[in-house]
This record gives sequence, structure tokens and C-alpha cells, in this order.
Amino acid sequence: MKVGKNKVVTLTYVLRREDKNGEVIQEVDDTKPFVHLFGAGSLLPAFEENLNNLEPGETFAFHVSADDAYGESSDKAIVELDKNIFEIDGQIDEEFVTVGKMVAMQDENGRPLDGKVLAIKDSTIVMDFNHPLAGQSLFFTGEIKDVREANEEELSHGHVHGHDGIVH
Repeated sequence: MKVGKNKVVTLTYVLRREDKNGEVIQEVDDTKPFVHLFGAGSLLPAFEENLNNLEPGETFAFHVSADDAYGESSDKAIVELDKNIFEIDGQIDEEFVTVGKMVAMQDENGRPLDGKVLAIKDSTIVMDFNHPLAGQSLFFTGEIKDVREANEEELSHGHVHGHDGIVH
């Protein structure tokens, strides 16, 4: 069976910066392979385009430009927020909000987003909401391990269920 829309794909991969000799960013091996619902819109379109029509046992190696990955870093994604929004009972948890740390937050519509604390000032905290890989080209190598049909529940929920997926 080939990788395609509405298939559950199991794969292993190594993600590197820039090219095949770049720094390893992430490695997913056989001990805990990556399992996802192909075509559900949860992955980079360029990643899925390069995997489309591959079969179990086939390997892949491809480059994704910064523009096709997470885009360029934007100054508009760096913002100063009032310190009081980080307070709990009038205090800021210094283990939670420290320079360099990623902080899970929500936008004004309740959508989750992560921001990196760049600076803590007297009354504000400077956050960077660019994706950590913004501005970087990526290089993937890996192997397709398995492809199966998604079941109705997975299709209706938009993600994989069961042993290697989400349990709820």
C-alpha cells in the first residue's frame, strides 16, 4: 500500500539543519516510530509531498527550504507582554518564566502557541512567537515502515488512535 491521503503512515526519520551534513535536530527511530494520519493538514505540506506514493521499505532524503518549512523569522512575532498576565496569585513562577524557556500560551482566540522568553523587564516580558525552526532549511532522511487505511474514528478526529496514536 502506498502513502496517500487518509492513510496511517508509520516512519522513522532524522531531521537535520540545512543539508545531509547539518546538525541533527530530531531523530525518530524504530523504538518509537512516528505515526500520523497522512493528509490531515497537521504536517508541513512539503514534508507530505515528498512522502506521497512511497511504500513500506522505501527510504527518502529531501530538502525543505525555510519558506516551505516554517517561513522566515519575523520581527512581528516578537512582542512585549504585560508581566501581570504571567502572575498567579500576584507572583511570577520564576521556574516557569525564565529567559530562554519556551512557555505554552494561547492567543486571543484560545489557540495554543508557544513562545520563547527573550527578556524580563520591570513591567513587561519580551516573547518570541516565531517557530523555533523559522528561517532554517531542513533536511529529512528516513524510511517508510508501514502504511494502512485509517479507520472511521481516525478520519473523523483527524489523527491516529490506538497503540501509537492518541488515546481518548
